[in-house]
Amino acid sequence: QVQLVESGGGLVQPGGSLRLSCAVSGSISSINTMAWYRQAPGNQREFVAIILSGDRTDYADSVKGRFTISRNNAKNTTYLQMNSLKMEDTAAYYCNAVSFKFGRRDYWGQGTQVTVSS
Repeated sequence: QVQLVESGGGLVQPGGSLRLSCAVSGSISSINTMAWYRQAPGNQREFVAIILSGDRTDYADSVKGRFTISRNNAKNTTYLQMNSLKMEDTAAYYCNAVSFKFGRRDYWGQGTQVTVSS
């Protein structure tokens, strides 16, 4: 089992920055990828960013150049640095871990709210 706990959300003005954190515990060695997703009211959950083995990263087009995903293995924490925030970035942000140890299994955190508003 893997447990994920997000933090760092809040209210920020357009153009501002936030850093989200995802603390990972449990069967950490079974995790293959870490990612962030978001879901705005009335919308489906959508992919934001992913970090793969070798620290390769990929991003949704809507956040490229503004968001950065990273991880600190010593702290078992994955981060999402969000800069130049826009009102359309307002959503609940969810941390995701995927394990392929016994077939694909997804783990999710409880989410943290990011609101971009003036």
